Amino acid sequence: MTPPPSARSPRPMTTTTAPAASLADAFANAERLLESDPRLAVEQARAILEVVPRHADTTRLLATALRLSGDLVGALDTVAPLAKALPNLPLTQLELGLCLEHLGRTAEAARAFDRASALEPRLSEAWRGLSENLALLGDEAGAERALARQLRASTRDPLLIEAATALGENRLGEAERLLRERLKADPADVAAIRMLAETGARLGRYADAEGLLTRCLELAPSFAAARHNLATMLYRQNKNREALAEIERLTDKDARHPGYANLRAAILARLGEYEAAIAVCERMLADYPNQPKGWMSYGHALKTVGRQADSIAAYRKALSQAPTLGEAWWSLANLKTVKFTPEDVGAMTAALDAPGLSDDDRLHLHYALGKAQEDAQAWDDAFAHYAAGAAIRRQQVDYDPEENAAETARTKAVFTPDFLAARAGQGSQAPDPIFIVGLPRAGSTLVEQILASHSLVEGTMELPDLIVMARRIGGKTAHRAESRYPEVLAELSPDQLRELGEEFIERTRVQRKTDKPFFIDKMPNNFAHAGFIHLILPNAKIIDARRHPLGCCFSGFKQHFARGQAFSYDLTDIGRYYADYVELMAHFDAVLPGRVHRVIYEAMIADPEAEIRALLDHCGLPFEEACLTPHKTERAVRTASSEQVRRPIFKDAVEHWQKFESHLLPLKQALGPVLAAYPDAPVI
Repeated sequence: MTPPPSARSPRPMTTTTAPAASLADAFANAERLLESDPRLAVEQARAILEVVPRHADTTRLLATALRLSGDLVGALDTVAPLAKALPNLPLTQLELGLCLEHLGRTAEAARAFDRASALEPRLSEAWRGLSENLALLGDEAGAERALARQLRASTRDPLLIEAATALGENRLGEAERLLRERLKADPADVAAIRMLAETGARLGRYADAEGLLTRCLELAPSFAAARHNLATMLYRQNKNREALAEIERLTDKDARHPGYANLRAAILARLGEYEAAIAVCERMLADYPNQPKGWMSYGHALKTVGRQADSIAAYRKALSQAPTLGEAWWSLANLKTVKFTPEDVGAMTAALDAPGLSDDDRLHLHYALGKAQEDAQAWDDAFAHYAAGAAIRRQQVDYDPEENAAETARTKAVFTPDFLAARAGQGSQAPDPIFIVGLPRAGSTLVEQILASHSLVEGTMELPDLIVMARRIGGKTAHRAESRYPEVLAELSPDQLRELGEEFIERTRVQRKTDKPFFIDKMPNNFAHAGFIHLILPNAKIIDARRHPLGCCFSGFKQHFARGQAFSYDLTDIGRYYADYVELMAHFDAVLPGRVHRVIYEAMIADPEAEIRALLDHCGLPFEEACLTPHKTERAVRTASSEQVRRPIFKDAVEHWQKFESHLLPLKQALGPVLAAYPDAPVI
C-alpha cells in the first residue's frame, strides 16, 4: 500500500500541473467522488500521487477525502506539512482549519481559518469556521464580525454585498432597507431572507426574524445555517420545545458540531432536562476539549444540580484555557462559597490590563474582584469594583425608570375594585401554580426551597411564560414598541381569560417532571402582573418575598444577572424600582385584600417555623417537617442563590449592607419614604 505523501522522504512540494491531460480528468473525478464516496476519492487521490508525487492540489484533496471518510488524524497528517511548506494557498489553510476544527483543536482551527480568509476573502467557509470557532473561544465580537463577512462572501450580488457590509458595520437601518429592496425584486432569495432575519434579530425583533427564517426554510429545507439561526430565535423567545426540535434536526445530521451541541445543551437546561444537558456537554467536550466557553457552560449545568466541586473544576478548566474569560471568574464568585486566593486576585487584576479585553470580560472581572475584596473585608475596594462593573453594564442595557413608573401608574389605573368585581370568578380554575414574586435577592429562592420541600409541591425555575403572554396580548414586538397591556385586559371575554389561564398551565407543563399537584413559578418580575395572574388563574397562590430595601437593593446592585433585571445596575434606578414595586403591591393589597401573602425575609430568618407555618397555611398545604430543613432537599436550583439554599437558614446576610452604607446615599434618596416605612408601605 502506498504511504501517504506526508510519510515519504521530504521533497519540495510543488503546484506543477500534470504532464498529461489525463491528470486533470483524474483530479476532476476525485473531486466528484468527495460527495458521493469519499473512500473512493481517497483511492483516486493516492493513485494520482503515484504518478505525480507531492502534487499540492491532490495532496489537499486527499486530506479532504480522508476527513470526509472519518480519518481525521490521517487528514491532518496529510494537510499540515503542505500548509507549512506552502502557507499562501488559501484552500490548503481552509482544509487545515477544517481538520483542526473536527479534532476539537479550536484555537488552532481559528488561526487557520483566519489565514485562509485573509488569503482569499471570498472563502465563505473560512469565514464560517472563523466565526464558529471564535464563538467557542468566547470572542463574541470577533465571531459576529466574521459572520458578517461570511454573509458577504456567500453572495456575488452587488446589492447583497452592500447590505452585508452595512450589517457588518452595524448600520442596521441601511441593511434592512437594502434587503427589503432586494426581496421586492426576488421574494425567494434565501440569502437575502436570512440576512434580513439577522438584521431583525440584532434589532431585537425576534418574532419577525423567526417568521423570515421559517419562510427561508420552506424555500430551502437543507439550509443548515438558517435552521441554526431559527433554533436560536426560538430559544431567545423561550419557545424551547420548538427550538429543540429544530436543533435536533441538525444534530441528527452532524452530531459532532459544537455550535449545535452548545445550543442543544442550553435548550435542554432551560427545559429542566439537566442530566441530558450535562451529557451533551460531556460528549461535546470529549470531542472538542479546547473550548473555554464549553467548559463554562458545563460548569453552569453542574452547579444547577448541586455538583459544586465538579462545577468549580469546570470553571477552572475554562480559565486554564482563557485566563481573561471574565464570565468564568464571575461564575466562580457567583457560587458564593468560593474564596479566591491571592494568586486568583493577581490573575484577575492582570486580566483587566490585557490588551483588547472586551467590555463583557471587563465587567465580569470587576464583579468577581468585588467579591474577592468583599471576602477580604476591603469594603471600599469591593464597592469600587462592583460600581465599575455596574457602570459598564448600565451602558449596555436599555432601561428607563420613568417608563417603569408610568407602567406602574397604568396598572393601578386598570385594576380598580369595580374592574375586578366585574370579573370575579372568571379565568381558569386550576389551582396548580404558586407564584413567588418580588425583587431579585429578596429571599425568593429560600421561599421556593421551603415550598419545594413539601411533598405536594414541585419547584421548577423562573418561568418566562407569563411575561411572554403579557407582551403578546399587548402587541409588544420589541423593547421600545408601544404596548396596549394592561389596558387591553378590559377587552377580554370570560372565555378568553379562561383560555389564557389554561394556556399558562399548558405552556409550563414541560417544566413539571413529577405528578405533584402544585408547582412554583419563581419569576420575581411577575409582581408587575399580579392582576393578570388574578384574572386568568384566580385560584393560584401569590407569595411576595420582601427584604429590607437597602439589603435587597444593594445585593441586587452587586449581582451581575445573566439576563434581565436592567434596573439593577445603578443605585438610583434600583431604588426607584423598589419604590415602584412597593407602591404597586400596596395597591393590590388594597383592591384584593388577602390575595397576596407577604414573607418578610428578616422575619423568616428570626422565626422560621412560625413564618413557614403561615406560608403553608396560605397555600392550603398541611405542615410537613421537611419544610423546616429546606437545605436537605435535593433539586436543581438555577438562581444566584443556588448554593446558599443548600445550607441551613442563616442570618449572616441580614445586615451585610451596613458594611457599604457610606456608599448608599443615592439609593436611600431614591427609596424615599419607602425606607423608613419598611416592612410596611408608606402611607400616601
